[in-house]
Amino acid sequence: MLPVKQFARFIEQNTLFTPNSKILAGVSGGMDSVLMTHLLKAAGFNFGIAHCNFQLRDDEALRDQEFCNSLANQLRVPFHTINFDTRNYAADNKVSIQMAARELRYQWFDAVCQQSDYQLIALAHHQNDTIETILLNLTRGTGIAGLHGILPKNGRLVRPMLFLNRDEIATIVADNNLTYVEDSSNVSTKYARNKIRLEVIPKLKELNPSLEKTFESNLKHFRNLEILLESQVDGLRKTLIKHGPDGIYLLLDEVKQLNPVRLLLFKLLQEYGFNETSVDDLISVLDKHSGRVFESDRFILILDRDRLVLQKRTSREPGVALIAEKTHEVHYGNYKLNLLHDDSPLIVKDNPMAVSIDSALLIFPLTLRAWQEGDYFYPLGMKGRKKLSDFFIGQKIALHQKNEIPLLVNGNGDVMWVGGYRPDERYKVNNNTKKVTIFELYKLR
Repeated sequence: MLPVKQFARFIEQNTLFTPNSKILAGVSGGMDSVLMTHLLKAAGFNFGIAHCNFQLRDDEALRDQEFCNSLANQLRVPFHTINFDTRNYAADNKVSIQMAARELRYQWFDAVCQQSDYQLIALAHHQNDTIETILLNLTRGTGIAGLHGILPKNGRLVRPMLFLNRDEIATIVADNNLTYVEDSSNVSTKYARNKIRLEVIPKLKELNPSLEKTFESNLKHFRNLEILLESQVDGLRKTLIKHGPDGIYLLLDEVKQLNPVRLLLFKLLQEYGFNETSVDDLISVLDKHSGRVFESDRFILILDRDRLVLQKRTSREPGVALIAEKTHEVHYGNYKLNLLHDDSPLIVKDNPMAVSIDSALLIFPLTLRAWQEGDYFYPLGMKGRKKLSDFFIGQKIALHQKNEIPLLVNGNGDVMWVGGYRPDERYKVNNNTKKVTIFELYKLR
């Protein structure tokens, strides 16, 4: 028997959807999503099946697509499918294959919802997926939001299978003789999530055979703590953040009384685009340097004598200019950049507006852009790396000027040249250089 009552109860308890909702079910053809479709059908919900072919597994991907089509026919529900050129998308957008597949999938789901009037997107994540997500977040670094795991509902995304774990799903599928297809990439440990599922979690279950139930209990605590924190921050937001003629501000004496100051100040400034690194830098100078300036994409934060002043950024960055391998000239803001390819290892000296870079190190397309919070480089002549924010302070560059300075950025994200100031040590011409590319900036006005 299918656990239809438990399924319907979980949906009702978490207010996922109603019998009148029109649902798009994301189905891979695997065991989890196949069970979800059968439960949706047995419970009488109005749904259609959506399947993505990422064209990464050749015949196996086509097999999955045909299986999902047959499943939709069997259940007599609408079927939506699409083929993606995932590899090219990943290369064009400089993201991993996994991130490319995620972006393509959700963009298409949204498009199908708009075209066919689906209100919600049902995904077949279960309790073990939540455990894997938390462990991944902990491995990479996370705040309290990363500990609540996968939520039953997030916007139009709903996950009605979170009342089951992987073993329970396997038992139900076997007992009901449900057919499904297996993705061979699920057994590869080259992916971080698979490594956690196949190697880490079995070891943890040796310590605690009831790992899923323990995590389910922990998740309730984490979610309650997150709600408590957000409630606390909402109260602080109303009392600490003030509005004046020179912008939004917080009184320093009140900021210093926050406990824990790092967590609460970050939560207060997060909505203005400031990250944890910026908050760490700010806290380190609260008692030292009046006049220090911190920036996010949308706001400038000024450390005044007795206040933290937040002002909206009024100057507009000149955008981003892409530089292809055959490019000879590109315009960026008030600058023109010329490129010259030379077969001799020529070094440009005594001209801060030009730089020679070892051509073999270039990864196209290059980017010409303004600095961003967190940018760093290895200044020529120095061994260590330096934050660009600190470099600008050392160079005594005015706030309104540093947003106009063009950065030459390699295809791998490295800042190779702070235009007009300093190249990067890693990209200098050396005795092994066979060919150089010379970049020269011209101020247009």
